Amino acid sequence: METVIYEVTDKIAIITLNRPDKLNALNMRLIWDLVEAFNRAEKDEVKTAIITGKGKAFSAGADVKEMIEMPIEQITREGHMPLWERMRTFKKPIIAAVNGIAAGGGFELAMACDMIIASDTAKFGQPEINLGIIPGAGGTQRLTRTIGKYRAMELVLTGRLISAWEAFKLGLAIRVVPEEALIDETLRLAKEISTKSGFAIELAKEAVNKALDTHLQQGLDLERRNFYVSVMSEDGKEGMKSFIEKRKPNWKT
Repeated sequence: METVIYEVTDKIAIITLNRPDKLNALNMRLIWDLVEAFNRAEKDEVKTAIITGKGKAFSAGADVKEMIEMPIEQITREGHMPLWERMRTFKKPIIAAVNGIAAGGGFELAMACDMIIASDTAKFGQPEINLGIIPGAGGTQRLTRTIGKYRAMELVLTGRLISAWEAFKLGLAIRVVPEEALIDETLRLAKEISTKSGFAIELAKEAVNKALDTHLQQGLDLERRNFYVSVMSEDGKEGMKSFIEKRKPNWKT
């Protein structure tokens, strides 16, 4: 992989965007390298994954120079969709460790993750409107579902960037930490999650995500199904047995 650094530690995949001279702008090479990184993480049977950026930025967005040269047929048929689809089907939690700017496609990449931890230097926004275009990878949809129509409308129509603390207040970031502590804090959370049953993590992630995609009753039906599956699983039985026996569980997954 030319544009991604991939590491595994304690069943945690650390995926680092590695185009610092271009502020980690998303070109097609980086898109496919990220797809390959998630494929490797799945084969390595990690329990969580972290995405971050090398250098001063998480990602400044799509590579505009490459995008303007791409024919409409290629953009329509392919574009960056392979990455969004690979992330959508990745069963383990993905945490974005946002250092510096996350704009346009970079912001959409962060929002495609399951949680965002931001450094105090981070900035978020959808500045596409300044180029005469609109967000195309979830910026009008995930953002609206997270912060509501009116604030999302403001950010999309003005292209304004917001600070890490404003993102936290809006519910986009789960916490803000000093830049030098960003990776350590993200790893701490990833390690905490990784102590749980891998199968239960998958079932819980699916249920929470469905809350955004379905009506309440459909979501409750899926939650109930996943609950029954977890109770009858090896890890479910082991977890309940270890609770009764007052010992640490020995997870199978």
